[in-house]
Amino acid sequence: MVFRIAVFALAFLSLIRIAPAQTELSDVALWTVDVGRDYSILPNVTYSVANNYECKLDAYVRKAADGPTPTVVHIHGGGWVVGKKETAILGLLPYFEMGFSVVNVEYRLAHVSLAPAAVEDCRLALRWVFKNAEEYGFDTARIIVTGGSAGGHLSLMTGMLTPEAGFDAPTGWERDIVPPPRVAAIINWYGITDVADLLSGPNRQEYAVSWLGSQSDRTKIAERVSPLTYITGNLPPILTIHGTKDGLVPYDHALRLHKGLDKEGVPNKLITIPEGGHGGFSREQNREIQKEIRAFLAEHGIL
Repeated sequence: MVFRIAVFALAFLSLIRIAPAQTELSDVALWTVDVGRDYSILPNVTYSVANNYECKLDAYVRKAADGPTPTVVHIHGGGWVVGKKETAILGLLPYFEMGFSVVNVEYRLAHVSLAPAAVEDCRLALRWVFKNAEEYGFDTARIIVTGGSAGGHLSLMTGMLTPEAGFDAPTGWERDIVPPPRVAAIINWYGITDVADLLSGPNRQEYAVSWLGSQSDRTKIAERVSPLTYITGNLPPILTIHGTKDGLVPYDHALRLHKGLDKEGVPNKLITIPEGGHGGFSREQNREIQKEIRAFLAEHGIL
């Protein structure tokens, strides 16, 4: 009995000694404490009004930075028919941790306006970032655009297009942006690259049909809103992440984009997720992807 009491007492004393150490905050915990002080939040900024619909974005702006900060423009997915910008915010935490400012974009969905309205909106959101760069400290030389699925498609379109493509609707202030906006990189998560491929045949998807609607020239519009149409040698670096078993956006879309970019000499990388579906990758896969993203951004002078 005495032995048991002694063992219990030693164990209790060891817990007392350990307890203070358990209250220390890890580096991650310290970051979560500080992040609220490091950012100003501008919610629901209207960057455009079209078809009586207010297109809005949320801006998370770095405070007290040493200079202009790298900025990520995020475009949510949902097949151009559903989705909200707020649902993606936790997925953007790695960019906050890297010190990016974040601009989270919403756009017109199919029930408001059919294609190519979403492309026009996202191009305008990018122009908003450049127009307000000085006020909010966005580094116009280090702006990247990213998104998943339809958001990946819109990220590609937003970053690949030039004004000559005809999607930059007049605003009255676009002349203030000289030269036209150009992003430093695109990070495409399983985005659609050939919209026409999803309108009929074995890869037909209802979300794509809904976005194009019954427009008489929808095949022509589908080609105009397909990233594969705009592959040239003058594009920013592009990183694509795609699973081989994606049932909503065929893996072939990523392969064709990758091959086309290689042919034109565009810096790019395809991260293939074996047996991966439409997102929903494992914890380990997502961690490896984030390492690849950081390495990609560092390689191209953004981090």
